[in-house]
Amino acid sequence: MIKFPIIRVITKLLIPYILLFAFYVQFHGDYGPGGGFQAGVIFASALILYGLVFGLDAIKRVAPPIVIEKLMALGVLVYAGTGFATMLLGGNFLDYDVLEHSLNHKYLPGGQHLGIFLVEVGVGITVTSVMTMIFYAFASRSRFV
Repeated sequence: MIKFPIIRVITKLLIPYILLFAFYVQFHGDYGPGGGFQAGVIFASALILYGLVFGLDAIKRVAPPIVIEKLMALGVLVYAGTGFATMLLGGNFLDYDVLEHSLNHKYLPGGQHLGIFLVEVGVGITVTSVMTMIFYAFASRSRFV
């Protein structure tokens, strides 16, 4: 844990912007560079920065390891569930065309957009949680091992 008050204040100021940028990369990934993996790493970097500055116990209170473990599984479930849903609807694995619907396209995304969005969200959740869990594993080690 870092005791310098300036670093702690700057970190508290930077983390919301890091998270906002992660959400931008996540939700803009359908239209340009970015997506789930990049957003997941950026989101995890905010959590890791918090852990480096405020200590491992503080980050484990914000993001408990049991929640991170559940999020790892949830991300994979969203990704794989999207693929299996396309198979159940008569297409191939991750064949987004079968997600096309006849509802109002003005408010709901089309099949391709919806499929890519769900996959990117699943990847983002998984990458964030795995990177955070890797940080927990390394930060929990004794220094003299």
